[in-house]
Amino acid sequence: MKLVRFSVGSAADGAAQWGILDGTQVQVTRGMGGAPTGETLDSAGVTFLAPAEPSKIVCVGRNYLDHIRELGNDTGDLPKEPGIFLKGPNALAEPGGAVQRPDWTQNFHFEGELALVIGRRAQQLTPENALDAVAGYTCGLDLTARDLQKTDLQWFRAKAADRFCPLGPWLETEFDPRDVRVQTRVNGETRQDGRTSQMIFPVVDILVYLTRFVTLEPGDVVLTGTPEGVGALHAGDTVEVEVEGLGVLSTPIV
Repeated sequence: MKLVRFSVGSAADGAAQWGILDGTQVQVTRGMGGAPTGETLDSAGVTFLAPAEPSKIVCVGRNYLDHIRELGNDTGDLPKEPGIFLKGPNALAEPGGAVQRPDWTQNFHFEGELALVIGRRAQQLTPENALDAVAGYTCGLDLTARDLQKTDLQWFRAKAADRFCPLGPWLETEFDPRDVRVQTRVNGETRQDGRTSQMIFPVVDILVYLTRFVTLEPGDVVLTGTPEGVGALHAGDTVEVEVEGLGVLSTPIV
């Protein structure tokens, strides 16, 4: 089942609603995963929004060995724990929405990722129940000012600036995240091509680890790390993140 967050009209003008995408129709629901209201809309008449309403966006860094190597961070053993950083809700951007290339970075990078959205309040999850806390899965784009990542104390500008986290196009509720293909294309050219089975810390391990320290709330987003192949973006580029079974997230850079 595909859960969508949308507005009628433009993303800026319309109130956000949730629904179920069924072909070309959207069945309006009472909130994320809620009961249908009985109203049905044509998907051509709505604007899809980022399918999450997070209090926080929790990101895992350096979760693919080849990505660690390409950034020159393979100076010792593999990480013993997931490396965590945060983005705020301000970083969300809608599927298909343009992102302005910042003028304050000289090295603006893409990182395509599998993302998930939490469906219920989650504390102290176990390997047995961790995936039960997930409302659905989607494609995520972790935009990064790579040069400022080296100088920011907490990667604040480098990772958490406005619209630095495009997400979408929808949430897929029935999905097995253990071994799916994650690709990123820039102007149609494949730049990243990995599988979630290559993760150092799989999705279940990430959720168990996070909820030892932090309560995940409904609507929170978790980004699970990026495969090798990251690189620069320029004005005029279009970056696409495709996760097998989850559709394509397209983001024009202006």
